[in-house]
Amino acid sequence: MPEPDSEDAKILTLARSARARTRAAEGASVRDLDGRTYAGATVDLPSLQVSAVGVAVAMAVSSGATGLEAVAVVTDADSLSDADLAAVRELAGGGVPVFRADARGQVAERRTT
Repeated sequence: MPEPDSEDAKILTLARSARARTRAAEGASVRDLDGRTYAGATVDLPSLQVSAVGVAVAMAVSSGATGLEAVAVVTDADSLSDADLAAVRELAGGGVPVFRADARGQVAERRTT
């Protein structure tokens, strides 16, 4: 698998940081069409559950983003969830790279929406 470019490496670092800072199951980061980044971690409260990708996409939308250039998820899961990919696709359409990495930031999977 080819190494992520420098801009994608940045969102991988942000996703790792979000996960480590909160000790959450997942961390995610997205880059919008203007180059702005948004990072978030899994929310798992009794009354509210949101995936890390869901948090990052919601932050982008609430900040006025109209699309995404790339997404990074740091997780121990073996695959990306269909719901997360659907949220990215709904905001950004097709062709957006989505990187799944382990806690060390090593990319295990690269998909596109």
